[in-house]
Formats: sequence, structure tokens, C-alpha cells
Amino acid sequence: MSLLPQSIERVIEEFAKLPGIGPKSAERLTFHLLRGGRASPESLGKSLLHLKNNLQYCSKCQMVTVREVCQICEDSQRNHSMILVVEKPLEVVAFEKTSYDGVYHVLHGVLSPIDGMGPEQLKINELVERVKQGGIDEVIVATDPDIEGEATASFLQQKLKDHIPKITRLAHGLPMGADIEFADQITLKEALTGRRILS
Repeated sequence: MSLLPQSIERVIEEFAKLPGIGPKSAERLTFHLLRGGRASPESLGKSLLHLKNNLQYCSKCQMVTVREVCQICEDSQRNHSMILVVEKPLEVVAFEKTSYDGVYHVLHGVLSPIDGMGPEQLKINELVERVKQGGIDEVIVATDPDIEGEATASFLQQKLKDHIPKITRLAHGLPMGADIEFADQITLKEALTGRRILS
């Protein structure tokens, strides 16, 4: 039997569903919000609601945005003939800290049958259609260097090989099992420079 009111327990349970947040961290976050006065929980709630109601995917690259087309895809100074394919939106943020000047495509995951992630759950068809429209010289596959990332890279190569002259994969300057979003700028730059053609 819990000594806490059910409303507090519900908030703790919701926080605990977030990645990297265990039961103790969820409790600390909940009580921090309670101590912060009425504005703090209200502000968080309003921000989350605004995010949920206004966020959408860019119609070209599938990056999260609040507009039809994101600012990267709208930028005429970028190299629109080169697409860097990433798993998550945070990886776009990581690559933007390097000198990469092409555009992106966000898959929103990788192939993982155990997690129920097949090609239909990812933004793969959108990538294939984008490439089929022409004007793309190279697709750089930048999925994580783990089993799921490699399987996704192979799948993409099979889907795209008849529609584009050059498909490359990031060099393994990134260690196996690493997450791209946590890599430093130098490692990401070297991985881009040493990318290889998928065969």
C-alpha cells in the first residue's frame, strides 16, 4: 500500500516510462515539480501539450518541425543532391555540428523485428520515393554500427541500388554498438570522410 496520493503515483509512473528514467529518478522529478510552485508543472504541461499539437514531420526529410518543410530542406545553399540517412532527429542535430552541407532523411528507427519495427514502421518508402524523383547523386547511410543498424543499411541498399549511382556507409570511425547522437564532432567528421560504398 502506497503512502502517496494516487495522483502523485500516476505522475511518477509516467516519468518512469521515459528512457533513462528509473523509479527513483521519476520520484525526484515529480517532487521537484511539486516544490517548484504552481508555475513549474503548469509550464511543463503547457509545453508538452504545445509540442504534441504543433509538431509534425518535414514533408521532404521527415525531420521533426513545426512547418510543412524544415529549415534545412528550405535552405538553397545546401547540397540537395546528397542525402544523409539517420535513425533519429537528434542525429541531425549532431551532424549539423560538423561541416556536412547536404540534406537529411530521418528514418525514425531501425529494422528490429523483436521491437516490432519493420519497413512499414520506418520512413523508408518516403526515402525511396524521394530518390526516385531524381536529382540525388549520393545517399549516405548513417545508421548506428550495430546489428540493427547494419541490417537497416543492407535493406536500404537493396531498395535504392536501382535508383541511384552511389550509396555509401559511414566509415567505422564509430565503435560498434555506439549511438551516433553521443559521438564527438571529430569522430563524426572522420566517419563522414571515410564513408564507403555499399556493395
